[in-house]
Amino acid sequence: QVQLVESGGGLVQPGGSLRLACTASNMISTIRAMGWYRQAPGKQRELVAAIGTDASINYADFVKGRFTISGDNAKNTVYLQMNNLKPEDTAVYYCNFVARSQYGRYDFWGQGTQVTVSS
Repeated sequence: QVQLVESGGGLVQPGGSLRLACTASNMISTIRAMGWYRQAPGKQRELVAAIGTDASINYADFVKGRFTISGDNAKNTVYLQMNNLKPEDTAVYYCNFVARSQYGRYDFWGQGTQVTVSS
């Protein structure tokens, strides 16, 4: 069974940086996109950024210019470089891999990593 393993969360002061990483425990040959979502207490999970295997990238407006997503398709790994962090970025961050096959779409999710931005 494939698991997504995340790392890189933690506590950082406003204006600081963190780099998240997510790797699949086994190779997924049918991946079409990798991305990051976040969920703050009392709020719905929301897309932060996503990257397709064709290198197309999509960012949420609230992170444009501050966060950078990158991926290594051969290693089934996705990264999220987060700069100029703000207290409102505090949330649990989840990585997501989207796979497609003849049977349709399947989503893989990481367990989540806490990011706390506070002075």
